Amino acid sequence: MASKQLSTIRKWVLSSPPAEWALNQLRELLIGAIKQGEVPRHVAFVMDGNRRYARSRRIETVEGHNLGFEALARILEVCYKSGVHTVTIYAFSIENFKRSRYEVDALMDMAKIKLTQLSQHGELLDRYGARIRILGQRELLKPDVLEAMDRACDMTKHNTETVLNVCFPYTSRDEITTAIRRTVQEYSKPVKRPRTEQKRLSPFTEERITQTLKTQHRDSFQAEERLQDLEPKTLSSPSLSSASLSDFQTRLSRSQSLDAKDHDHEADTSSESSSATTNLHYELLSPSSASSPPTSYAGSPQSKPQLRPSNTTSPEHSQKELSSYPSPESITSGTITSHLFTADDPPLDLMIRTSGVERLSDFMLWQCHEETRVVFLDVLWPEFDLWQFLPVLWEWQWRGRKEEQRRRLIEGRLV
Repeated sequence: MASKQLSTIRKWVLSSPPAEWALNQLRELLIGAIKQGEVPRHVAFVMDGNRRYARSRRIETVEGHNLGFEALARILEVCYKSGVHTVTIYAFSIENFKRSRYEVDALMDMAKIKLTQLSQHGELLDRYGARIRILGQRELLKPDVLEAMDRACDMTKHNTETVLNVCFPYTSRDEITTAIRRTVQEYSKPVKRPRTEQKRLSPFTEERITQTLKTQHRDSFQAEERLQDLEPKTLSSPSLSSASLSDFQTRLSRSQSLDAKDHDHEADTSSESSSATTNLHYELLSPSSASSPPTSYAGSPQSKPQLRPSNTTSPEHSQKELSSYPSPESITSGTITSHLFTADDPPLDLMIRTSGVERLSDFMLWQCHEETRVVFLDVLWPEFDLWQFLPVLWEWQWRGRKEEQRRRLIEGRLV
């Protein structure tokens, strides 16, 4: 009985105007102290504990979600005042559709109302220049909910200072699947670019090896065709012996081997191999020795053999060579990141989950990297406020300073 009376007196004192003024001044002072150090650019929240809070207070589940929204408004103000650029909230999971129809409909209706309230002129998001972005599978939402969310995004699209990402409905596995699908679609389209802009391939990639084998096979096939065409004429010539024919074949194979080793590009190799083959043909048909230049044929300095040029291609074939598909070997983790819902956001610095549950629940799995600080707090989301949030920010800053000191110490030793 005494504890209940003390709790009532405490609430009455704290709600008095002098106490509210003092608390506001203290809050501003603490937030100002936070801004003096490094502040995380991207913070994510898993707002867990609304239903448990409602059950513990013996109120309706929907009322627990309403109180959770009030807590969100308080935390957003602290984040934007402290200098956080991007806030991402886990508002509704795709798995939440498995809940009761009554709760799902209530959450949808509340989302429409609350997002509209946040986006109105002069409200929280407008004061701090925050823009709303809806992340998730939009096709799973009802038309009226989707219309309300698009309206909220349109009302805040002029804000460019900060960002509020609302994951609704969302799971990280679905986001990664969508990113991979977009990457496959992008790499399945042919890209046309000039030959001079084509990248030099590594000599040990599968693509380079395949191109080299194809070029060697084509060059050897073309050389055999030319040899067969010239064989009757060269064998009937009285100035050509079997030794010169054998020497020609040896030099031809040696030339193709050297061209294959120095294979920087398929078009360049084809041109060099064809040029070397043509020169050898001229030397073969020349009545002089192999070292003499091909200035005459059959004793006549004006006459030259009419050989087919090996590097001429039709306009259609040349155009096809300019069109190529992006190499799958160029796909990196950055490629997948560029196709995520959060592609335009800073890296995730801090993730906070309330209610004491220590799991990610399929949220921001790809975005959590080696420098992301994940914090699990044993407090229900409607009770989460500045006094639970400030220690987390202080610890994040302290860890950042320690890491910076360690990095400088290592760099000093290396120098």
